[in-house]
Amino acid sequence: MKSECEAYLDIETTGLSPQANELTVVGIYSCTGDKGKLTQLVGENITSGGIVNALRGATTIYTYNGTRFDLPFIAYHLGVDLASLFHHHDLLLDCWQNSLYGGLKSVEQRLCIPRKLTAMNGRDAVRLWWRYVDSFDLDALKTLLEYNKEDVVNLRILKERLFSYIP
Repeated sequence: MKSECEAYLDIETTGLSPQANELTVVGIYSCTGDKGKLTQLVGENITSGGIVNALRGATTIYTYNGTRFDLPFIAYHLGVDLASLFHHHDLLLDCWQNSLYGGLKSVEQRLCIPRKLTAMNGRDAVRLWWRYVDSFDLDALKTLLEYNKEDVVNLRILKERLFSYIP
């Protein structure tokens, strides 16, 4: 029996408003069984075709607050409604059902999900992006991509913990 492909998606942006801000990174961690593949689209390389191609074969897309943030941001900028193309599951709602409130990082802490970049947050991600754009600081881009990678990889761990979580 073939395992289903699940995809974990997280975006980085220059701010919270799709109308006033831009996508900077789209991270997708596609998993079939124990095998995972990370795809990160950056800046001008973020296209609807690139995202749909990276999600090809996925049965479910998992996000954290993706219903209100990630998917609308992508739809606004790229004109693609991922929720109409794929089954979408927002792990934020599962967290609320288990009395786990707050952002992804605080939920990770409560569930003992490890993270290397513990002091970094969304504002830092914006600063790193502008350091990369303004000064072509490749170390800033590398750190931003690592931050995004931790987000998408940890979404899988979060899903596994939530689906076996007993408060």
